[in-house]
Amino acid sequence: MNITVVGAGAFGTALAICLSKITAVTLWGRNGEHAAAMRQDRENRARLPNCAFPDALEISASLQEACAGDIVLLAVPMQQLKHFIDQNQAVLTQKTLVACCKGMDLESELGPLDVILRVLPDSQTALLTGPSFARDIASGLPTGLTLACADEAMGRILQHRLSTPTLRLYRTQDTVGASLGGALKNVIAIACGAAMGAGLGESARAAVMTRGFAEIQRLAVEKGAQPGTLAGLSGFGDLVLTCTSTQSRNYRLGVSIGEGVDFDPTTTVEGAATAKAAHKMAQKEGLDMPITAAVAGLVENRLDVQEAMQRLLSRSLKEE
Repeated sequence: MNITVVGAGAFGTALAICLSKITAVTLWGRNGEHAAAMRQDRENRARLPNCAFPDALEISASLQEACAGDIVLLAVPMQQLKHFIDQNQAVLTQKTLVACCKGMDLESELGPLDVILRVLPDSQTALLTGPSFARDIASGLPTGLTLACADEAMGRILQHRLSTPTLRLYRTQDTVGASLGGALKNVIAIACGAAMGAGLGESARAAVMTRGFAEIQRLAVEKGAQPGTLAGLSGFGDLVLTCTSTQSRNYRLGVSIGEGVDFDPTTTVEGAATAKAAHKMAQKEGLDMPITAAVAGLVENRLDVQEAMQRLLSRSLKEE
């Protein structure tokens, strides 16, 4: 049956392009004019230019019509996910919902699957996450992702339905680890970008990545994640990619903070809200997460980079 991708941003468009090479796919965009332009141009010039649409990819501005299939990939920004699910419960009921966003809801501190299940508790859900850039996926470059699904049988079905010759999915039932790994790495990417933007050097970035990974493990394991998941694609793999490439929006935000220049406010950067939510969660759990606290201070304009770095460097010396 048809697969639906909800959300015509860069990542949703890339998934739709990739999957439509092996099956029928409908890409839904909420803006009717944008949908019409994509239908005419056979590419998403606004979000992912120069990536042609395969013939099997259909475009729709009607969510009711688009969601005729059994599998719906939700490529909706994390901070918009709850509102979207709330507003479209009737259409999404009895569908298999695959969240394709990373982060923590700022209000509830929940990850994408918990946000969905709070509104649609009987839904079959899964999470698609891991190290990937939209243009790589759309261009057919080899990419490995994690598919996290608590139901092993459904996870196997989705793994086969959503894998392609260039998109290889690795299955796990650890939805907590996959969700938190994908969310928290964006926070560390902002920190790494800030270090580089401030001219602190590659060695400082390596230290921030490493100690940031320790923080990711600390919080995720406390919330029930398996350490092995965090060492995989959805944790360490995604951290490496996001902290080292200017294709990463979170990393670019950090660079702009470090350089003291304005960042495009229309660009979705999930790590900013996640830093705030993760900092609050760490405080509630009594966990020491100084890099996360520093990033929360940076994005809330309570700290500048020099102040944040001074706080980190003045901490008591300790064993690794």
